[in-house]
Amino acid sequence: MFKNIQSKIILVMLLCGLILIAGVGVRNIMLLNDLANNSAELTAKVEEVRTNSEVTLVIGVVAFLIIAFLIRYYLSKFVIYPINRLIKGAENIQNKEDSKKTIKKENLENADEIFGLMTKELKEQLNEVSTKKNQIETILRHMTDGIVAFNMTGEIILINPEAKKLLSIGPEDSTFEDIFNKFKLDINMEKIIYLENWTSSEQRVEVDDKFINIYFAPFKNQDDRPDGVIAVVQDITEHVKLDNMRKEFVADVSHELKTPITSIMGYADTLLEGEYDKETQDKFLNVIATEARRMAKLVTDLLTLSRYDSKKKKTEKEIFDLGELVKRCQDKLAIEIKKKSHSVNCFVTADVPPVYADKDEIERVVLNILTNSIKYTKDGGEIKIYVGFVYNDAYIKVFDNGIGIPEEDLNRIFERFYRVDKARTREMGGTGLGLSIAKEILDKNGGSIDIKSVVGQGTEVVIKIPTKN
Repeated sequence: MFKNIQSKIILVMLLCGLILIAGVGVRNIMLLNDLANNSAELTAKVEEVRTNSEVTLVIGVVAFLIIAFLIRYYLSKFVIYPINRLIKGAENIQNKEDSKKTIKKENLENADEIFGLMTKELKEQLNEVSTKKNQIETILRHMTDGIVAFNMTGEIILINPEAKKLLSIGPEDSTFEDIFNKFKLDINMEKIIYLENWTSSEQRVEVDDKFINIYFAPFKNQDDRPDGVIAVVQDITEHVKLDNMRKEFVADVSHELKTPITSIMGYADTLLEGEYDKETQDKFLNVIATEARRMAKLVTDLLTLSRYDSKKKKTEKEIFDLGELVKRCQDKLAIEIKKKSHSVNCFVTADVPPVYADKDEIERVVLNILTNSIKYTKDGGEIKIYVGFVYNDAYIKVFDNGIGIPEEDLNRIFERFYRVDKARTREMGGTGLGLSIAKEILDKNGGSIDIKSVVGQGTEVVIKIPTKN
């Protein structure tokens, strides 16, 4: 830019000088011509002056050109060149600044893009962590087992509601010792963590009326160092009850089989030891036969329950009239009813729809209930039977004025081998399995059985059976 200005200055100066010199020379020539025209003597002298003027013009022009170029050189070296350097330096600085701004802008754009990707990835990871955390919390909240985790100082770091419930943990229980010392367990965190192979990690305690099993295990951090202890709490009350029932069942079966076997062996050995008259022999043989039948009935009932438990007994349902079945059962027990001089009346309400169940099994249930009423009602008692219909179920109600059942025994009468009066039941030939089998049958057929009783006043039994829709 300044090079162009320099050239323009010199050109203007040159033109101005040439015009000035030319003007002066032309004016001198014109004056000389006028003088030449006026005076002939001066012609030679004028010619000489003209020549000198022309030479002076040429010399002036050349001198002016030299001065112009010197001025140009001076301006170029000492004025224009430094200014150009400053301008170029400024331009370079400006270009560098622009370049830096461009790079910075590009870097900022890249940084924004990278930061956006990092933010997105971090958000996804946080969402994944939050989802897993919610899943774990949901699992722990709805687990049927209790979970309690302790850090190395014994403080609770995690606990679910079931653990609080099973161990009766209150706000004041915040450490390992607070929770387990009250159960007087011979265990502590040091034993669990450092003596795991020599210490029993499983403990059983009784809380209120529940049996609780607690399993202890240490957990480690990412450096494979002990980081705390976790306790898994399980309610094993039902398992304990079932185990006790199994033991009782084995003991009851052994006892029930032992009694008739002992009687049979005793009377048989007595007969073999000597000769007895016909009457004594018949009496002994009658006892042997009675005990054998009782033992056979017991085995049959046990096999029936076993088939129900293993689901090998198939229920063959059919449509039949419940009122007719009850009357037929009453007829089958007519001899027992007559022996005890009972008054038995059966009432069937109108329009009882047919039921849909296993006819033979329902008949067995009805016979069992009627037999119990006959057995446990004193001679000359009264038994009433009602057959009716309510909603989608047909029902049988059996009322008697017998000896009744104590209230504390009503919740256990459906247990196997449970008897209210064991001596009397055994004397009357019962096995203690009749009601258990009756309940199993009704459960298989979609029915139910309910018993209410008052000691000395009698018993009410209600059986419900689904009707055919």
